[in-house]
Amino acid sequence: MKSYVIHLIRNMPCEGNLQGRYIGRTESPLAMETIPRLLELKQKYGYPSAEAFFASPSTRCVDTLKLLYPQADPEVILEMAECDFGDWENKTAGELRDQPGFLEWLQAGGQTAPPNGESSPVFVRRVCMGFEMLVQNLMVRGETQAVLVTHAGVITSLLAAYGLPKAGPLDWMCDPGCGYSVRITPGLWMRSQVMEVFAQLPGGEGGDHPDHYLVDLAREAADRAYGTSTEGEKKA
Repeated sequence: MKSYVIHLIRNMPCEGNLQGRYIGRTESPLAMETIPRLLELKQKYGYPSAEAFFASPSTRCVDTLKLLYPQADPEVILEMAECDFGDWENKTAGELRDQPGFLEWLQAGGQTAPPNGESSPVFVRRVCMGFEMLVQNLMVRGETQAVLVTHAGVITSLLAAYGLPKAGPLDWMCDPGCGYSVRITPGLWMRSQVMEVFAQLPGGEGGDHPDHYLVDLAREAADRAYGTSTEGEKKA
């Protein structure tokens, strides 16, 4: 049965990120000092090949993708954008500490929205809708290997929503330039909307990467879901 693999990669930091600013929709250039680290990861571990390339509309995501895949002409997906911090965009926590509602927003973990911004539930619904459209388009076009470069919050939200094993968003956090490879089987996706998280990036399945704990759990969960475990094969 045909399956679809999507490599989810977190963008490298922008200048505003390094300054501790809330950078959602604000355009801030990729921090030049982070580029050597990305190129080092690319040279040491390598990144998987693909036939379709997608990115958040943020310049930092498109530039990260182009550094990894210079030949790519990525399709920008608006729904894969970072959370909109509204009136708090491009400001630091220190600059906002006296703003009405800021401390309450922090304490609520983003469940409420900044002024003229997005709450966490609205953000998650948006990125999930965009991802489901991406998967549908891959299936229609028959493209089985894709790369999506986007933000940490987008990746953790998608894996928490659809990933096997089941884990919370914080459990899926990864460093800039890193990420996860997921495998989608149409029947299981249509039935249960779940996907197997089978490798960490860079390095790929079986590659040299410091922590494969979650990936090992994912394989076990996927084996149970797909019914393809070694034990099952022996019984068959």
